[in-house]
Amino acid sequence: MPGQRSITEAEKLVEAKLGGTPVSHERMAVVANIYRAAAAVRQHLENAVLRSSDLTWTAFVVLWVIWIWGESESRHVAEEAGISKGTLTGVIRTLESRGLVQRSEHPSDGRLLLLSLTGEGEELMRRVFPDFNAEESFVTSRLDDDACRALATGLRQVVLQVEEKGEERRLALLDGAKPAPRRSGRRRQATQEG
Repeated sequence: MPGQRSITEAEKLVEAKLGGTPVSHERMAVVANIYRAAAAVRQHLENAVLRSSDLTWTAFVVLWVIWIWGESESRHVAEEAGISKGTLTGVIRTLESRGLVQRSEHPSDGRLLLLSLTGEGEELMRRVFPDFNAEESFVTSRLDDDACRALATGLRQVVLQVEEKGEERRLALLDGAKPAPRRSGRRRQATQEG
């Protein structure tokens, strides 16, 4: 994108800043580029395809999960979409109000919620996905099929490492403590005592 610093420029600045620090520059570049690539691809797909169907990235991912897996428990949809159950609740509310998703109670456990696409949701996914996939092809067009397969395999390995060993690593790093609560970055305002 015009006006943005290039990946190459950023990597050179990092090398200059951390050149003497014992870090794995290659692995740092991998993680930084995973983030940058994901953000760039998400923004492109939202702007090029999803916005015309009034979908956010998260709404599309939720629809995709239900479309591919079929009727699913809400907790499984949240997990597959990589979002919290609270976020899923808001997304489902919106998709349900648009007539794309329907909720129903689990037949044997009333505490569980099942999600499925409506006929209109199925039709939307059949209509949107070919355009989405065309843009997936566009954003990966500098890679040949072998490079795409190798990249997909490498990224799967990153995901598997975190899924299979991440919790154990977190516990070791935090000496068994729970992670600190997420913060917005804003400092808590001091209260005045009177």
